[in-house]
Amino acid sequence: MKTRTLISGAVAVTAAGAITIAATAVAQAQETGDEALAAAIDAILADPALTDSQAGVLVRDANTGEVLYDRNGNQRGLPGSNQKLTTMAAALATLGEDFRFTTELLGDRPVDGVVAGDLYLRGSGDPTMLEADYDALAADLAALGVSTVEGDLVLDDTAFDDVRHAEEVAWGDLQFAPGAEVSALTIGSGPDRWSGTARLYMTGGAAEGDPVDIRMVPENGYVTVVNEAVTGAETDLTVKRDEHANTIRVSGTVEAGVTPDYYSRSVIDPTALVADVFADSLADNGIDLNGEVRLHEATPQGAGDRLADHESATLLELTPELLKPSNNAWADALMKTIALHDTGLGTFADGEDGIHAAIAEYGVDTATLRQADGSGMSRFDQATPEAITDLLIGVKQEPWYDTWYDGLPIACTDGTLVSRMCGTPAAGNVHAKTGTQTSISALSGYVTDADGRELVFSIIINDHLVDSVKYIENQIAVAIASHSADATEAEISRSAQAEAAAEDDAALPGDFECTYYEPAVC
Repeated sequence: MKTRTLISGAVAVTAAGAITIAATAVAQAQETGDEALAAAIDAILADPALTDSQAGVLVRDANTGEVLYDRNGNQRGLPGSNQKLTTMAAALATLGEDFRFTTELLGDRPVDGVVAGDLYLRGSGDPTMLEADYDALAADLAALGVSTVEGDLVLDDTAFDDVRHAEEVAWGDLQFAPGAEVSALTIGSGPDRWSGTARLYMTGGAAEGDPVDIRMVPENGYVTVVNEAVTGAETDLTVKRDEHANTIRVSGTVEAGVTPDYYSRSVIDPTALVADVFADSLADNGIDLNGEVRLHEATPQGAGDRLADHESATLLELTPELLKPSNNAWADALMKTIALHDTGLGTFADGEDGIHAAIAEYGVDTATLRQADGSGMSRFDQATPEAITDLLIGVKQEPWYDTWYDGLPIACTDGTLVSRMCGTPAAGNVHAKTGTQTSISALSGYVTDADGRELVFSIIINDHLVDSVKYIENQIAVAIASHSADATEAEISRSAQAEAAAEDDAALPGDFECTYYEPAVC
């Protein structure tokens, strides 16, 4: 903190021995406004947890773009799930807010209840599909009077290429829901719709030593569960999927009569899981499949009529469902869907081109960026606080901005910020996207300061060795929310330090987004 001391005239000593100021006094003038904010953020960034780390922080006026604070704002870093900001904005701009994914059943019109040829299940990348949606498609087919399919069931996932992961995704992440494969035909395992996964629920038996019951969602015969768990005095489970096979091994103990929280594991080749689930759906609806099941084949021209279809919610309606919990599989599917829209085939490479073309319209210098995936899981991703704040400012002109703004996690309210910045000026105020991987942390979004001025900010921190630096991001966000033309550094710092004292965010795991844990840790 800088102070300016002005001395003039004489210093007199009273009879009591106290020094008084004669003529013109000695004055201590503390900086206020933007200078005070800068000093407060500088002090926060001096935290020893950031020693030898890379930190980029940029604070700007949301309407004029004026810079209030800049620490390495044009320095590239790994953004983690902040990457979803570019993906979601580009999807809304390219596909349109009314865009819906469509999953179709095509084949010959039934005659006397019989589809004579093959039945094609064609996907367009819908990452929101659940077992109930495939059941509904089969029910719609049965409602047409279909009782038999003479040909094969063909699964058409060729809207996307066969690359299931972006480059440079950590190997250890791949068995978990955030590392699920992307496919144009996929299926989720719960109401949160983490696509490309199977979810296990274990229930302890009546007495210690009894077998543990395991229920899998979606119910299927494609994933093999090896159950070595037994009922014990406490719940202590290990759930691992084999690296190269759809075999999930469960060991350890479950307390008698208890069903602990679920365990989701990704599936190798989600299209094959869909095939297994949908074949069962046909059978459950009284439809006999006389042919075989074939995977990864394009629907030929003249394959028949559209017999049934399923449409997703609109892209605008899906926006908060992607941003608030930070859903990786949805973001990667959107990236490939942008490519499908632009080129006719969903690939990560063409998705990057499409995203960059879209966000360039908002004044983003895409030459400073690299986007290997839609989700931010890839260690090839690169972004700058400057580019992110350009995007945050640029999208304010869009008709979908209000949904975008409300769809971001809100401090102390929902999403990945539900447990952060409570009891501070940032609570219910900061709307921002989080980002978390090992040695990567980010927070970027909107905040209204104490004067009612709308600001944008971006924080990207890389190479930290502590588990989490979320408490540093929180303090910066609270400092920005406390900023005003009259606020001093001391006042801003007190507000930020009170946040640090009130919360123990440093204890949060730093390897994933907090909603990726089962149960969520936020």
